[in-house]
Amino acid sequence: MFKQSAQHVASYYAQTYPAPIPLRPTLQGPIDTEVLIIGAGFSGLHTALRLALAGKRVTLLEASRVAWAASGRNGGQALLGWSCDMPPLEKALGLERTRRLWDSMCWAAQELRELPQRHGFDVDYRTGSLWTAVLPRRVNQLAQAKREAEEKWGYDALRLIGHDELPQWIDSPRYQAALYDPNGAHLNPLKLAQGLASAIEAAGGQIFEQSQVHDYQQTTSGFVARSDHGEVRSQVLVLACNAYIDRLDRPLARRLLPVGSYQVTTAPLEPAFAQSLLPRNSCVIDNQFVPDYFRLTPDHRLLFGGGCTYLGGIPKDIASATRPYLERVFPQLTGVVLEHAWGGHIDCSIQRTPDIGRQGQRYWLQGFSGHGVLPTLAGARAVSDAILGDEQLLSLYQGIDNGRFPGGDLLAAPLEAAAKAWYRLRDNF
Repeated sequence: MFKQSAQHVASYYAQTYPAPIPLRPTLQGPIDTEVLIIGAGFSGLHTALRLALAGKRVTLLEASRVAWAASGRNGGQALLGWSCDMPPLEKALGLERTRRLWDSMCWAAQELRELPQRHGFDVDYRTGSLWTAVLPRRVNQLAQAKREAEEKWGYDALRLIGHDELPQWIDSPRYQAALYDPNGAHLNPLKLAQGLASAIEAAGGQIFEQSQVHDYQQTTSGFVARSDHGEVRSQVLVLACNAYIDRLDRPLARRLLPVGSYQVTTAPLEPAFAQSLLPRNSCVIDNQFVPDYFRLTPDHRLLFGGGCTYLGGIPKDIASATRPYLERVFPQLTGVVLEHAWGGHIDCSIQRTPDIGRQGQRYWLQGFSGHGVLPTLAGARAVSDAILGDEQLLSLYQGIDNGRFPGGDLLAAPLEAAAKAWYRLRDNF
């Protein structure tokens, strides 16, 4: 599995964090708790905060540092919806149940807007997202998504932006049209994660870093999870490990494929020039199978991601690998200095559908497939509500069938890479 570290990777977020990133203690000795959550990314943090605020004794164990993995170094786009889009969910759940799931996503968007203010921390929150079409034949996909949002999900906030109007939103020759969502947003994910962690501790929860759980066992009274220097006994266990679940729970791990993803930021741009790239400061993602995505940061950089590796590796020179995609979108940035370049792994499920469920008092959240800023919050609400006695939302997620990747441990990644190579080829025609 991929090596974890006691230090955050050299991402833009870690290197520009406004103060030393808090270092939390390592688990030492035995602890008894009501709920043990393994993994301090967004799904674990949101679940822990909701339970701690409800009065539960919560302990959270993290193998590395809070938000060390994808939650602390992603593109920072809080987009309504899931990586799979709506059709697979509707097929699995039917219209009425899928609409309830969509309503929970709208709740997550509003909650994420309010949550930092409620707990007194800043995440550089900015409103507005654009979903763009590169190929003329995919402009209809945007129009169809708008119609279905209105007719099926009761969501009338989307606005279709035609080619003639698009320069008012994005100064790029690459796009044919866009769908604007005023409830989408972008933010600093590491600030969000650290703010959540502080709020958990203020509510009485415990967080231990550099405390990798090597195994857990179910007992007559609950669960026992062991790390190098301690163990936690709990009534309830929540697995929020995502791409790093690996040998801790092999059945769950076989439902995921860790996929490499990477981003860059430019050096700070002249403010007026930066604003000319994205005049309304919306974040952007396109509707190619492997999308480009980008946004402006508060210090006038362009943060850009594009490309991924299905065999799990990360390019040795991320800046060189990403530059052609960036300059394809913004030719006016040809030769721009790329000051930060970093990567990591996302937890892709086979259909890109969320994998959230329970078996007895063991719960799990995973399969966010590179689209997790809002879905992790929606999923955490379902799991925390179920632990508190209301299983309505969790039952929706349990109606989604997330199977194993074909080919087993050795062949799953090559088979998926071959399939995705075909889809990427189709992106060009």
